[in-house]
Amino acid sequence: MQQTSIQIYTDGSSRGNPGPGGYGAILIWGEISKEISQGYRLTTNNRMELMAVIKALEALKKTDLDIIIHSDSSYVVKAVMEGWLNRWIRTNFKGGIKNKDLWLHYNELSKKHRIHFKWVKGHAENVLNNRCDELATLAADGGNLLVDEGYENKE
Repeated sequence: MQQTSIQIYTDGSSRGNPGPGGYGAILIWGEISKEISQGYRLTTNNRMELMAVIKALEALKKTDLDIIIHSDSSYVVKAVMEGWLNRWIRTNFKGGIKNKDLWLHYNELSKKHRIHFKWVKGHAENVLNNRCDELATLAADGGNLLVDEGYENKE
């Protein structure tokens, strides 16, 4: 039986860039939804935007899924949908492309599914994107902040 696609909404935040940051994601499959978030003591906004996508994909228990990821990050959406990531991988991130650790991790996770990205306007009328923003900022401002080792160890 054909299942509906998984809808994933994501957002990242940093208080300063770099600064404390966090991500938020909402995974929706039919009537089931799950919220996830986490904060980091020192990171960047782009890293948290991408981390939200990665952590959402890691939360999935099945493979070979149709997934639509809704993100307000042009950086993330364009990197995947316009082929930037494939070029970065082909050239081993030549020219100082940042966040290599996260992009390579995303690339491996993406091979397990059929993923399509949709850009959504941030801080607008999309209730789920706004909730992800709230999750991300609460995580960035909260306690229990993790170390973003890829950032702090400068990849």
